[in-house]
Amino acid sequence: MDDLKNGQRSAVSGQKTGKNIVFSVERLSYKYPDGTHALSGINLEVTKGTFAGLLGANGSGKTTLLRVMDGLMKTFDGSVFLEGVDIRKLTPREIYKKVGLVFQNPDDQLFAPTLLDDVAFGPLNMGFNAKEVKSRVLNALAEVELSGLEKKSVHNLSFGQRKRACIAGLLAMGHEILLLDEPTAGLDPMGEYRMMKLLQKLNRENGVTIVMATHSVDLVPVFLDRLYILSKGRITRGGAPEEVFDAPEDMANIKLRLPHIAELIYKLKHEDKVNFDRVPLTIGEARREILKVIERR
Repeated sequence: MDDLKNGQRSAVSGQKTGKNIVFSVERLSYKYPDGTHALSGINLEVTKGTFAGLLGANGSGKTTLLRVMDGLMKTFDGSVFLEGVDIRKLTPREIYKKVGLVFQNPDDQLFAPTLLDDVAFGPLNMGFNAKEVKSRVLNALAEVELSGLEKKSVHNLSFGQRKRACIAGLLAMGHEILLLDEPTAGLDPMGEYRMMKLLQKLNRENGVTIVMATHSVDLVPVFLDRLYILSKGRITRGGAPEEVFDAPEDMANIKLRLPHIAELIYKLKHEDKVNFDRVPLTIGEARREILKVIERR
């Protein structure tokens, strides 16, 4: 299931119509110079305000897809439209005014001596005056819970703080769309939770559209509202998490599993014949389903 809705091409060459469609990817394929087929026939749409996830094992094509959507790779087959315009017809400046990519390793993205300098770099290069830059930087740092650390060296920040600093740099530039490559990788469980709560807040309260590559199955149903499964460069399933996670055999075939709570209830339902109405994906949903079974008994 590729979850791609049909769209009508406009009369203007290189454009595509579609209400509130941020990204429209059609028949996208990408091959690296060494002949490796990283993406094959990808179709997906991302609507404004969505918190979407690209879930897949290592080597499934998640990072490559994000880099194509960010305009870093333009020698692909198929089409990628950013807000209705062919991304290959946009300049890097036009893309970066709207879209920001956060790399998996924050040390690949941070370079300035202090946190303040790093977050200010983007707005300064966009031509904002000093007063506006300062306002944007302080607001962005507040959004990612790094206020008060402006003068701290980026090298002395914790790994989680450096990841949030990368996000702040994009927010200070006014990005309405964030592409994140494994934002929770390398974080401890509490760090994972804090990162996901931050992204959820940016999405729900600030209206930031987010597309996140991840292999953290257990985080997906709690925070994301749209999910695409990638395997060997192809989207094998797409939809709401409860739709995608309804076939554990399919997940196993692409080296993924159900969220732990869903895997437990699935086994109780199908192996132990416990009469659950549905397979929940979160602890809260599982609690309600278990109470229903208890009440029936």
